[in-house]
Amino acid sequence: MHAVRQAWTAATYGPSAVRVGLRARKVGAILGHDDRLVFVVGSPRSGTTFTAGTLGEQPGLVDLGEVKPLKAALPDLYELPADEQAAALRQILERFRRVAFVQHLRGVEQTPETSFVVGAALEAYPGSTALHVVRDGRDVVSSLLERGWLSAGQNGRDDAGAGYGAYARFWVEPDRRDEFVAASDARRAAWAWRRYVTAALQAPAGRRVDVRYEELVTDPGEAAERVGAGLHLDPGLLAAAFESAHANSVGRWRSDLSREQVSDVEAEAGELLAELGYA
Repeated sequence: MHAVRQAWTAATYGPSAVRVGLRARKVGAILGHDDRLVFVVGSPRSGTTFTAGTLGEQPGLVDLGEVKPLKAALPDLYELPADEQAAALRQILERFRRVAFVQHLRGVEQTPETSFVVGAALEAYPGSTALHVVRDGRDVVSSLLERGWLSAGQNGRDDAGAGYGAYARFWVEPDRRDEFVAASDARRAAWAWRRYVTAALQAPAGRRVDVRYEELVTDPGEAAERVGAGLHLDPGLLAAAFESAHANSVGRWRSDLSREQVSDVEAEAGELLAELGYA
């Protein structure tokens, strides 16, 4: 695959791998190979970065961040059969881990788009677990609108080279691409939340741990118990770390979104909001 071959260049891997390697220096000797990765999945702006960073601070783990070569390759991986997805994904991550000298640590991968190939990710690493971070879709929309990533008329590119703006991404249903482009900014953001969350929920229940961002704020101890049990981590250490979640981001949609925007969000994602208890 051309996309995967491009991802193997030192120029692509280098800067990110160096940052990850520096995070891991305090751990000590580089021995062994740990395949028990944690894939933090869910919609962008749901608290995935915070949660992955928290896990990466736990003993024996390292936050890999959003692995840029993987993020760049995912639109192509998405089109492949599951077994080919798994093989290509593992090649990319193992190359990254080798360059960063962190194969001996339990990596925490946090690229949100991994949600769309989460089954393949778990197949690639049989000892791995998906941690699905869920957040109220209306708060996610507020944050996405603030960032402008899916908004019409926006310039700029993300760290994998994908442009901002209203165009249809790989995860938009093929028969609704024109509708996505013509939708309001709020509806596109709700669309993204619905698609990412729905994809992440396809991870097998026995290998998926769900945690709500709101729970990290209101009951970090309970969240830590469940996450700790699912990932075999010390819940006491996790609870202390979860306490730094930002409480002021919960319920922000009530002041940020107009009535028209809320209507657009509910029109696109109301069913899933209700299913998850957010409406």
